[in-house]
Amino acid sequence: MSVQVSNRSLRAALTKAWGSFETWEKDFRRTGLSLAGGSGWVILAYNLHTRSLHNHWAWDHMHGAAAGVPILALDIYEHSFHMDYGTQAAKYIDACFRNLDWEAADRRYAQAVGAT
Repeated sequence: MSVQVSNRSLRAALTKAWGSFETWEKDFRRTGLSLAGGSGWVILAYNLHTRSLHNHWAWDHMHGAAAGVPILALDIYEHSFHMDYGTQAAKYIDACFRNLDWEAADRRYAQAVGAT
């Protein structure tokens, strides 16, 4: 399921980093699905040191990528989806993507890039 992104700078950066927005989205979703039934967060972060975007997994609230500024975060702890989606984490991820505030993500990305 491809998502239309209203902002251009984050989408352009994702396309540049992954070759296409769809490739980034597949990687982000795949990371989330690998955690389904487990625990953790999937985070799209901007690395202040390398000035690049990365998807990564954080297994708790205290650990994240060094020098990473979160742009998007997806809670994939079981409690975040199990009541509404049961074991169907993919449907939960679909719903999250349909409800992402891309303008807010674009602002966070612009702020992170401006900090370097």
